[in-house]
Amino acid sequence: MVPMTLKVPVPSEYVLPAGALCLGVSPQLDFERRGEADNQARDKETGERVWVVRVMDLDPEAGKFGRSTEAKVKVVAAQQPVPPPSTVPGYPPAVEFEGLTLTPYMDSQRCKPGRSSGDCRSRMAYSLRATAIRPASAVPGSVAA
Repeated sequence: MVPMTLKVPVPSEYVLPAGALCLGVSPQLDFERRGEADNQARDKETGERVWVVRVMDLDPEAGKFGRSTEAKVKVVAAQQPVPPPSTVPGYPPAVEFEGLTLTPYMDSQRCKPGRSSGDCRSRMAYSLRATAIRPASAVPGSVAA
């Protein structure tokens, strides 16, 4: 039987083939710990802190059909990940992820009470987790000299 918390290891360039720009890093809040001085979420398996890295997907197809070009990758680490410096002045740094895993799940937020199960509009979605961020190894679409 496939476990409900299936984590599929994937290379960063597979999930973000056109590359990604780092928009920011912030702590993941644990809403069950609201009001506590330290309300940051912890990874259930390791106990390490969870950080949310917001990235802009550079795939031209990413923004089509109402999809957002922004993605969030949760990074499990003791210290806040620090994005690399930008190589292009005025632009966010291009990043990749180490130890990236994809976890599929059923997104049922579009389901409304009283609707039949066939009219639920739920969809398959996935969450992304990584162990670290790093500078992008190459600019997507460029040719090495």
